[in-house]
Amino acid sequence: MIENNRFFDFLVSHAKNYGFIFPSSEIYGGINAVYDYGQYGVELKNNIKKYWWKSMTQLHENIIGIDSSILMHSDIWKASGHVNKFNELLIDNKDSKKRYKPDFLIKEYVERKFTKNSKKKKEILFRLSKSLEKKDFLDIKTIIEELNILDPICKTNNWTKIRYFNMMFKIENEKDLYLRPETAQGIFSNFHNVKKSNRMKIPFGIAQIGKSFRNEFFARKFIFRMREFEQMEMQFFILPEEENKWYEYWKKIRLKWHLMLNLGIKKYKLYQHKHLAHYASAGTDIEFNFPFGFKEIEGIHSRKDFDLKNHELFSGKKLRVYETKKNYIPYVIETSLGLDRIFLAILASSLKEEKLENGSVRTVLKIPYCLSPIKAAIFPLVKKKGIPEIAKKIFNDIKINHRLIYDQKESIGKLYRRQDAIGTPLCFTVDYKTIETDTVTVRYRDTMEQKRIHVKEISKIIEQKTGLINILKKLSRFI
Repeated sequence: MIENNRFFDFLVSHAKNYGFIFPSSEIYGGINAVYDYGQYGVELKNNIKKYWWKSMTQLHENIIGIDSSILMHSDIWKASGHVNKFNELLIDNKDSKKRYKPDFLIKEYVERKFTKNSKKKKEILFRLSKSLEKKDFLDIKTIIEELNILDPICKTNNWTKIRYFNMMFKIENEKDLYLRPETAQGIFSNFHNVKKSNRMKIPFGIAQIGKSFRNEFFARKFIFRMREFEQMEMQFFILPEEENKWYEYWKKIRLKWHLMLNLGIKKYKLYQHKHLAHYASAGTDIEFNFPFGFKEIEGIHSRKDFDLKNHELFSGKKLRVYETKKNYIPYVIETSLGLDRIFLAILASSLKEEKLENGSVRTVLKIPYCLSPIKAAIFPLVKKKGIPEIAKKIFNDIKINHRLIYDQKESIGKLYRRQDAIGTPLCFTVDYKTIETDTVTVRYRDTMEQKRIHVKEISKIIEQKTGLINILKKLSRFI
């Protein structure tokens, strides 16, 4: 129903109008690439976290969780390579004062100007790839000039030289103090504490969910790329000789985690990295087909012993393992999932416009039942004969067990549409028959099917249909 060229705008509008995502500080004009999660957005976000956290720390006996601080000693970022190597290329336009990634400017230009398999397009992209590999900034600038690429805002080609830009946020008036650009280093710096306090043996993992910050001057695509974002990361410490075994295991199990959400198997693909980060010996991205194409949603990397070895060197503290007559620094397999990106993937895949038999159109969010912000809604059919009181009593009796909503402000048809739009899987309507038979009408979001059930079955049906245990049981078979 929704045309591809307007779907993304429709998605952003729906997210705002129905309380999922708001532009941050909007009353003051907003901040570029910073967003707030609304009343339903935060519920969905927390449900995604719960699914990830339980799948990591409850289904795996040898994975535990921590929560490290956002501010850490500056030497951590020197040891990790972020101070010297966490850089992006940039170019400024002197007229608009805006900053861009030069490779992005070139790629976007050729996508607009040339057909998919154009010889000229391939030549330009090949030349760009070689120049990036050789760090030939002068040639990249020459490509921009030869193509006469203009600033998108002021339409001039008054460009500066290309240079590096460090992506970390530095705390003003503090010497070498940064907002963390990733959560992983808090795990590595606590490796010895976790191993000792929990008597962990190799192999074992440490999981963490937390905020990270990157000075993204080219942030875009709604919540896909932001300055403040949330990561769900797990570092799995292994014997060096078992690197390939665990790398393959985590690629398989992480893809299975995604597929359990039933967003569509064709929406995922694996991308094997050819150009690796400085810390990695192998890397695979799980890519998702967002409204703007296949992009990374999660990365699985073998970091070898890069991090622990460097932290041992910089800190002077031993971060090696002594067991079974061996003395070694463990290798690490990392899984790193962007919480905001999986949120966007679920929202984009779930949002539908459906034409009904009577010719009307309904907007519905077919969010996986176990992740839905609101599990069920309770309605009175009419506002008389004690029916609202019965409905409110049902609501109060079971609200401690489930995330519910009670509403009686509009007609039953409009109440259903409202719940469809926020993704509520089940609606229970109290009517005249409830007074006589203690039964209510249950209505299912996806099929709009309705049937009568006894009041005592409401809580059990909600748990059966929306409980996280269902998906965790299925996933546990593969672990």
